[in-house]
Amino acid sequence: MLKIKDNVDLKELEKFGFRHSINLCYTKNVSDSETCFINISDGCIWFGSGGVSFHIDILFDLIQAGLVEKVEEKR
Repeated sequence: MLKIKDNVDLKELEKFGFRHSINLCYTKNVSDSETCFINISDGCIWFGSGGVSFHIDILFDLIQAGLVEKVEEKR
């Protein structure tokens, strides 16, 4: 699972076109039918409707900026 690092100010996401949403996450539309969501409470990153396959450039930008880390999923 990918998530934003705990020490990152989530306002940094706005530099990448994300907007703070009412439902406690930051969002960015990546196509007409897909949205990237970042949960404010735990920093988890997910995509709605269709997955990451054609929009990994967004993840690359966040990773290159040092904002993302890989963590073990809680089961």
